[in-house]
Amino acid sequence: MTTSDKKLTISFEFFPTKTEEGAKKLDQTAIELSKCQPEFFSVTYGAGGSTRDRTLDTVLSVRNCTDIPTAPHLSCVGDSKARLKSLLEQYRSLGINRIIALRGDLPSGMGRSNGELQYANELVEFIRAETGDHFHLEVAAYPEAHPQAQNFEADLVHFKRKVDAGASSAITQYFFNADSYFNFVDRARGLGIDLPIIPGIMPITNYTRLARFSDACGAEIPRWVRKQLEAYGDDINSIKQFGEEVVTRMCERLVEQGVPGLHFYALNQAAPSKAICQNLKLF
Repeated sequence: MTTSDKKLTISFEFFPTKTEEGAKKLDQTAIELSKCQPEFFSVTYGAGGSTRDRTLDTVLSVRNCTDIPTAPHLSCVGDSKARLKSLLEQYRSLGINRIIALRGDLPSGMGRSNGELQYANELVEFIRAETGDHFHLEVAAYPEAHPQAQNFEADLVHFKRKVDAGASSAITQYFFNADSYFNFVDRARGLGIDLPIIPGIMPITNYTRLARFSDACGAEIPRWVRKQLEAYGDDINSIKQFGEEVVTRMCERLVEQGVPGLHFYALNQAAPSKAICQNLKLF
């Protein structure tokens, strides 16, 4: 991979809030991050569509207060084609033209999906059949393999199915080892996959929460990073400073190698992601 003259794109991911106060704070976060000139914001979608209405409300609120295109996540587990079709029609009528298309997590207590679509490639295929090329469809990629994948090769095959179904680009699960991203992209290119694969970036601000997230989603925290974060204990300022340095250095390497963009898992906070963007002189 070589450095490209094409402008690096930036995007930020939020999750729907549960209170009016939280929604107001998120609007302020979005306004602050809009200064980074992102290509888009995205808003997550709860397991089994549990945040369907709040996701849409958040998308509209963030878009209205920033004028930044905002994309809803859409998952298919536990949902019917009729409900998904209705939601797609609503999105299109509201001028939304980008969707993050995912299989999604199973709701707690559900052993398997009881929806009509079981996998993300089926959702992508369904969206294309219903709406043609209206939506730019982002799908997920896993540089360190999906935690439920049988092996890395099988996971690449699943990824290719999503691409072949009509994905426009991909956003990866976060990682802290740039080589895992480069290896994944090289392997994907070897399978004839040529769509943009955008690295997902997780700022480090809270070690306990990060360790829990990472163990659940299969994102490896390098041993030396874990040990240093553990050594800081409850020293939040040192954790944030060290985390910013580690993630900035990784992003510098990614940018130098010509990645198409950076997608920040902002966790509804502006300062950590914005600081990394400032360090990289991206705005």
